[in-house]
Amino acid sequence: MMTIQVEQNSGLLLVNKPSGPTTYDLIRWLKKPLNGIKMGHAGTLDPLATGLVVVLLGKTTKMQSIFMKFDKLYRCKFKLGVQTDTGDITGQVVKTMRVPAIEKTHRQAILESFLGEQMQIPPLYSALKHKGMPLYKYARKGQHVERPERKIHVRSVELVSSNGSDEWIIRTLVSSGTYIRTLVEDIGQRLDSCATVLELDRESVGAYRVQDAVDGILLKSYSATHIWSYVKTPS
Repeated sequence: MMTIQVEQNSGLLLVNKPSGPTTYDLIRWLKKPLNGIKMGHAGTLDPLATGLVVVLLGKTTKMQSIFMKFDKLYRCKFKLGVQTDTGDITGQVVKTMRVPAIEKTHRQAILESFLGEQMQIPPLYSALKHKGMPLYKYARKGQHVERPERKIHVRSVELVSSNGSDEWIIRTLVSSGTYIRTLVEDIGQRLDSCATVLELDRESVGAYRVQDAVDGILLKSYSATHIWSYVKTPS
C-alpha cells in the first residue's frame, strides 16, 4: 500500500486492549501524557473484548472514515444454550435452551451458511447513537429502541475448536459494522438453540495486526516520549 505522509505529532498507535477497560479508557490514558493532541479511533471494542484498537493521533484523525471501513478479524469463544441481555457473559441470563446434538463434521458447514452479505440488526447494548445518546444508555434504563437493519458481509468463518457440544471457538473476518455478539446469537438460533459470547479478541483491522500492538494496560505508565516511539505512519 502507498504510504501516506502526515505531519509531526500525527500517526497511528496500535493498542492491544485488555479485557475490562473501555475503548475510551485507552484514549483517556493517552490524553494526559499527550496533552493537546487530537485523538480518535477506528472502532470500539466491548469492555469484555480484547485485542486491536487503532488509535489515530493529530492530523491522522482526518482519516478516521477510511480506517472505519476496514475489515476486521475476530477470534470468538461462545456458549450455546444460554442467551443474555447484552449478548455476552457479562449480561443477565434471559433464556436457556437445550443444545441439540451436532456432528463435528456438520459444524463447519453450519458456520459457512453465514458467509456472504446479509442484514443484521445492531444490538441494543452498543455504542451506536440514537438521538445523540448511545444505545446502551437506553438499554440500561430498560428502554427499547428500534434499530434499522444494516448490510454486513461475513467474508470467512472457521471452527477453531469445540469443547463437547456447547462451547465453540471460531475465527471470522467480517466487514465494518458487523457485531459478533449478534452473529453468535444468530448462529445459536440457526441451531434451534441460543448462544452468548464468552471471549472476543480482535486480531486485525485491515492490514494492521494485534501482534504489532503495544500492551494497553501499560499506557497508564508511559511517558509521551515512550508513546511516540510506538506511533506509526499510516500506510
